[in-house]
Amino acid sequence: MSEVSRVPVAAGVPERLTTRPGPHPAGGWTRDRVERRVLTILRWAAIAGFLLATLVPFYYMFYLSVTPIETLLLNPTSLVAGLRDFTLDTYREVLLPVASGGQGFTRFLLNSAFVALSAVALSLLVAIPGSYAIGRLPFFGRRQVSALFLAVYLFPAIVLAIPLFVLFTRLGLRGSLVGLVLVYIAQTVPVAIYTLRNYFESLPQSVEEAAMVDGLTRVGVIRRISLPLALPAIMSTGIFVFMIAWNEFLFALLFLVEQRDRWTVSLGLAQLSGSVEVPTTVLMAGSVVITVPVIVLFFVTERLLTEGLTSGAEKG
Repeated sequence: MSEVSRVPVAAGVPERLTTRPGPHPAGGWTRDRVERRVLTILRWAAIAGFLLATLVPFYYMFYLSVTPIETLLLNPTSLVAGLRDFTLDTYREVLLPVASGGQGFTRFLLNSAFVALSAVALSLLVAIPGSYAIGRLPFFGRRQVSALFLAVYLFPAIVLAIPLFVLFTRLGLRGSLVGLVLVYIAQTVPVAIYTLRNYFESLPQSVEEAAMVDGLTRVGVIRRISLPLALPAIMSTGIFVFMIAWNEFLFALLFLVEQRDRWTVSLGLAQLSGSVEVPTTVLMAGSVVITVPVIVLFFVTERLLTEGLTSGAEKG
């Protein structure tokens, strides 16, 4: 129950009635405490569910890759690999060259690394000045140019596949990793420009103006002010471009299917999954091999993605 009390005030001013909360219910279960407890339980339940949905498939994939196929056939419901059954022969078969009886994934990994890293470097080299110009420099048709970049990205890949195939065949770039890099740049530059443009627009313009008053040119402002502040967005965009180039299958199939020594990991994995002669354990080993580089890249760059968001912000 609440208690009503009179609060003393100055002379000539009417007294004010205040409501003083009474004692808590038995056990101290207030509405606020119940809501906090429920939200805490729901939060941890959501985290646990997300971890299960993310880690269990990867664990099962890794388990299959280190278990002999004979053991799986004898005990297909097992989820724990014993030390006696643990083997890395599947990884050896996946990584060894074809001439040595393997699947040649080492060459595929090198090809994919070249294609993905080249696509990231060239896409950012084009997207950074382009997005800065759209986000910062006033010119006629700026909004229309930004919308045009987004519209190009929204085109389905299958619509662009046949024209690009014909064009690169006539240019003699079909079957070349360089031609595949150019295709990926055409795919990733529009979305990279659109993403970075939004970030450059969110940076405090007064910082750049103050730097130009101090004598910096526009290029100096970009190099010393804008790029350090935009580093988290640049890194996240670079990782996004890397994942597109690393996992892309359609254009890699169209341009490289005739040149096995230039295949990427997506083509190599498709070959494993489409062959009845390749055991499931070898297929899972190939899946782990192409997944680990992306995971490692994310954890290596995680610090750059989260730090420095306000390192150059205005003070006072």
